[in-house]
Amino acid sequence: MNMKRLFSLLTLVLCLGLSTFAQKNYKQDADMAFSGNKYYQAIDLYKKAYTKEKSKEVKAEILFKIGESYRLKEDGTQAVVWYNKAITAKYPDPLAIYYVANIFKTQGKYEDAIVEYNKYKAANPSDKRADEGIKSCENSKEWKDNPTRFVVNPMPLLNSEDFDFSPVFADKKNQEIYFTSTRQGSAGSEVSDVTGMNFSDLYSSKRDKKGKWSEPTVLNETVNSPASEGAACLNTKRNTIYFTRCGVQNKGVMGCSIYSASKAGQKWGEATVINVAQDTFTVGHPAISDDDMTLVFASNIPGGQGGKDLWYITYDKKAKTWSEPTNLGSEINTAGDEMFPFIRDNGELYFSSNGHSGMGGLDIFKASSKGVNQWAAVENLQYPLNSPANDFGIVFEPGQDRGFLTTSREGGKGGDDIWQFYLPPMLFSLEGIVKDVETEAPIANAKVKLVGTDGSSTEALTDENGNFSFIENGAARYINPETSYSILVEKEKYLNAKGKETTVGLEKSKKFFHEYALQPMKGAIKLPLILYEFAKADLLPESKDSLNFLYNVMIDNPNIVIQLRSHTDFRGSNKLNQKLSQRRAQSCVDYLVTEKGIPADRIVAKGMGEGEPLQTATGEVLNEKYINALKTEEEKEAAHQRNRRTDFKVLRDDYVPKSAEPTTEN
Repeated sequence: MNMKRLFSLLTLVLCLGLSTFAQKNYKQDADMAFSGNKYYQAIDLYKKAYTKEKSKEVKAEILFKIGESYRLKEDGTQAVVWYNKAITAKYPDPLAIYYVANIFKTQGKYEDAIVEYNKYKAANPSDKRADEGIKSCENSKEWKDNPTRFVVNPMPLLNSEDFDFSPVFADKKNQEIYFTSTRQGSAGSEVSDVTGMNFSDLYSSKRDKKGKWSEPTVLNETVNSPASEGAACLNTKRNTIYFTRCGVQNKGVMGCSIYSASKAGQKWGEATVINVAQDTFTVGHPAISDDDMTLVFASNIPGGQGGKDLWYITYDKKAKTWSEPTNLGSEINTAGDEMFPFIRDNGELYFSSNGHSGMGGLDIFKASSKGVNQWAAVENLQYPLNSPANDFGIVFEPGQDRGFLTTSREGGKGGDDIWQFYLPPMLFSLEGIVKDVETEAPIANAKVKLVGTDGSSTEALTDENGNFSFIENGAARYINPETSYSILVEKEKYLNAKGKETTVGLEKSKKFFHEYALQPMKGAIKLPLILYEFAKADLLPESKDSLNFLYNVMIDNPNIVIQLRSHTDFRGSNKLNQKLSQRRAQSCVDYLVTEKGIPADRIVAKGMGEGEPLQTATGEVLNEKYINALKTEEEKEAAHQRNRRTDFKVLRDDYVPKSAEPTTEN
């Protein structure tokens, strides 16, 4: 948006009044307008100069300068047109390609931007900005595909078809805001040579009990003047305002300065300048700390990292003066522009930058407080707080994860617009289904219990279709953030099932889904393969892992008593197989009792020998006759292996541990 060069786009660009130019040399006049940041005027003069120029080299330069003027007044679409004309005219500086890439990025055309960055990289391989641009495009695509939880919406009652930006809370109850606007009705009657639009003023709007904002009204004349005002902040008591004013004069250059004014009744008193630098520099976008002792601002005064930097001054109560400015350093500032700072009540610093890696134009960043007037660990706020367009001027309501920001993205009324944002609560819910592991039929009235590490506990019953859902009256029965849960599924005559879930570390709402297959207690229950020494009852080490499965079943079902059964194949005598299977079953029981601590009265060893062969899928018994009839040795061995197994049966489910049995007093 054009305003950002003037002072909306934060660039704090010099605001100059109309001046009279000689018309004999359009190129010279255009260059003078361009050097004075009068891009709107420069475009017209360059176009006239182009029609008069004979030299191809100079004509290519003029085309580039027209592209520059459009870019600097925030008209990216026209800038691309004229940059491409300059490229076609063999303009020698590949920066035209780089700027086209940047503009495509601000338009969200990331694939097109990457193509142009690669062209620029080929033309100027020593400039690392091409690689940085490509990386930022890739990051931006990822951020759009995986947005943060923040919700942003335009504020139609506050915005106009012109530029509306930099909102700030103006009263202690946070029901009134001030913001900057170039809408009709400003105190100044001139039109900016920079943007071709009205100069900006500060406006006020109040929110009623229903949340509706009033028609914005311009602040009184002690704050608003024929010059441009905007980008303001207020102290904690809301009785002192600090704001930016950019001077107007017909000749020469006059920059922007920070002014302050105190409340005088219902109006603001006379404004006085805070002397930070010479008035040929741009100083503005003030942000006041929570203790009202530090003022952070943006400026192009010498000694920074390049472009507009963030600086701060501190107030001396005794001397009633502000200190010399201090630069916030290279971790915050870049060779680009850092502007529109805001200090949140938790000490975090928010600002906008086109120097840090972002999604397009200006992006909003956060830096953590690292001590008095020190900030570090810069983070991009990502999408949707940021967008391919310009995003800046963020302000948080004290103590809340909501507030306002300024953006030029699509969806507003025009130019820069004020949007609201808020962080909805994270919602977690758990749904699932419980089935019979053998038949896959749904199990009704199974009980699902949740126990959280935060001390919470709740339960639900499955419906006739086996479904359970922790939902009440259409709203999720929330599972709490940063909490881990144990899940227990119970049903009479079925073995219990357990599960786990956690919300620890999650940053977005999530619906969890679990499926549980319960094992009925009837009949033999298969165990994982348990291996023994050949023709012996000694457990191999890997078999202990299989038995740990049964151990977990016993722990999850503390009221069952089981019979652990060992089976052999048909090779060898029936008598020997019976003894071997009994010893093998006892080896399993001994391991579970002596090494894992299962009470001996909960588990019984039973050797089955070769007396209970399995069946095939078609119902045929895998007996000796069937196996001998198989054609290959591989098929026979596979059948024998199926019969060599360990399983268990549930004998009863009313076991009570001795420690839990009631005692009888004599």
